Amino acid sequence: MTTSINHWIGGASVPGTGGRTADVTNPATGEVTGQVDLASQDDVQAAVAAATAAFPGWRDTSLTKRTQILFAFRELLNARAPELAAIITSEHGKVLSDAAGEVARGQEVVEFACGMPHLLKGAFTENASTGVDVHSTRQPLGPVAIISPFNFPAMVPMWFFPVAIAAGNTVVLKPSEKVPTAAIWMAQLWKEAGLPDGVFNVLQGDKVAVDGLLTHPDIASASFVGSTPIARYVYETGTAHGKRVQALGGAKNHMVVLPDADLDLAADAAINAGFGSAGERCMAISALVAVGDVADELVAKIHDRATGLVTGDGTRGCDMGPLVTAASQDRVSGYVDAGESAGAKLVVDGRTVQPDADGKGFFVGPTLFDHVTPDMSVYTDEIFGPVLSVLRVDTYDEAVDLINANPYGNGTALFTNDGGAARKFQNEVTVGMIGINVPVPVPMAYFSFGGWKNSLFGDTHAHGTEGVHFFTRGKVVTTRWLDPSHGGINLGFPQNT
Repeated sequence: MTTSINHWIGGASVPGTGGRTADVTNPATGEVTGQVDLASQDDVQAAVAAATAAFPGWRDTSLTKRTQILFAFRELLNARAPELAAIITSEHGKVLSDAAGEVARGQEVVEFACGMPHLLKGAFTENASTGVDVHSTRQPLGPVAIISPFNFPAMVPMWFFPVAIAAGNTVVLKPSEKVPTAAIWMAQLWKEAGLPDGVFNVLQGDKVAVDGLLTHPDIASASFVGSTPIARYVYETGTAHGKRVQALGGAKNHMVVLPDADLDLAADAAINAGFGSAGERCMAISALVAVGDVADELVAKIHDRATGLVTGDGTRGCDMGPLVTAASQDRVSGYVDAGESAGAKLVVDGRTVQPDADGKGFFVGPTLFDHVTPDMSVYTDEIFGPVLSVLRVDTYDEAVDLINANPYGNGTALFTNDGGAARKFQNEVTVGMIGINVPVPVPMAYFSFGGWKNSLFGDTHAHGTEGVHFFTRGKVVTTRWLDPSHGGINLGFPQNT
C-alpha cells in the first residue's frame, strides 16, 4: 500500500491540483512506498500567497515570541528525532545512525537561530553630530524560497529555514521529490510548536515548482543546494528576476596525505569520508592524494577496511546503505566501468557487492581505484557515490596545484603531523572549507557553510552570521529630536512582550 504525500500550505495538508505525481521508493528494497504530488502553477501561487499573507503578522511578531516558538520546535525535535531519522532512512537509504547524525547537525542551526535576538542587534552612536543620533537595524526580506536536495532531507532545509523564520521571514520549502516526507513531518512539528499558519509552507514538485518560485514576484530570495549545473541555473534565473540567491553547487573534495601522517588515522578517515552515506554528500572525500611513498601502504590499509564494510538495508545496522534511485546506481556503476577502461587500477569493486537487504535495492558497495590520473572521468566528475580515487604525487606542491586547478572548491583535508605544513596548506588552497586531520570539515552552525569557485554561486554562505545577513536587510537611521517626549506613569515591573 502506498501513501499520498501532499503539499503543506497555510498550516494544512493540501492535495495538488495538477494531477501529476511521482513515485517515492525505498532504496533498500526497490519498493514504491508513496506517491508525491508534483506542483502545478496554481499550487505555486497558493503556497506563495500563503507565505505572503502570513508575512506582515510574522514580521511584526516580537523577537521574544519568535524565539519562544523556535525553542518549542527544538524541544519537540529533540524528543522525536528518531521518527525523523527513520523517515530519512526509508526514503534516502542512509543508515539510521547517519540519519540521526543528520538530524542532530540540523538541530544545531535551530539552536543557533534561537539566539536571533542577539544576532539581530544593531549598533547605536549617540551624538554622532550635535543633537543627532545614528543607529542601524536589520529587517526581514519577506517570503523566501528554499530548494533542497535529496541527500539531506532534514539537515539542508534546516541550514536555512530556522534562520529565515527567526529573522521574521516566511518560507516556501521545495524538497526533492525523491525524499518528500521529511519536509511534511517538519511542517507538522512547526504547527505543534505554535508557528502561525503560512509562515512555513512545503511545495512538493519538480522543475515546474522550482521555476515557479524563482520567477514569482513575491518571493524575495532563493536558497539552493544541489549539482553545479542546476545551481548555476538557479542563480542566473533567480537573480534575473530580482531575487537575492545563494546557490551551493557540486564538489570534488580532495584529501591530501603527507608522508609524516598517521596512516591508520588517514585510512579510517578515508573510509568514513568516502563511503559514509554511500558517498552521497557534497562534502564526501572522493579524491585521495597520496604524497611521496605513502601510497602503497595507505591503499592497502584502505582496502582492508573497505572489504570489511557491510552494505545493506540501513535499518539493519549495516555500515553503508543503498544509493537513492536505480538511475543513481546505474550512473555510479557506469563511472566504475569508465575508470577501468581508462586504465585506473580497480582495487575494490563495489559493483559485485552482496547487500544485506530484501528485494531489489539500489546498491553499489565501497569502490576503490588506485593510479587515477587527473584526465580520468572518475576524477574530473562529481560521481556522488561510494567511489574513492587515489592519485599519486611526488610533492606537497603538486598536491596543492592539483586542488587549486580543480574547478570545484567546496571542501578539502590535509593529514599531517607537521604544523608548518598545515598552516601553509590552509593559507594556499583555494577552497572554502578546510580540515586539518579532519576529513569532513563541515562547520558548526555559528560559522557559515559554503565553498569557492564552482561550488557556490552568490555572495553569502549558509547559516552562521552570513546566513543571518542573507535573510535580512540593513537599515541605518539618523535622528534628531528637537523636543523631549514624555511617557505616562506606570509603576509595574517592565516585561518583554
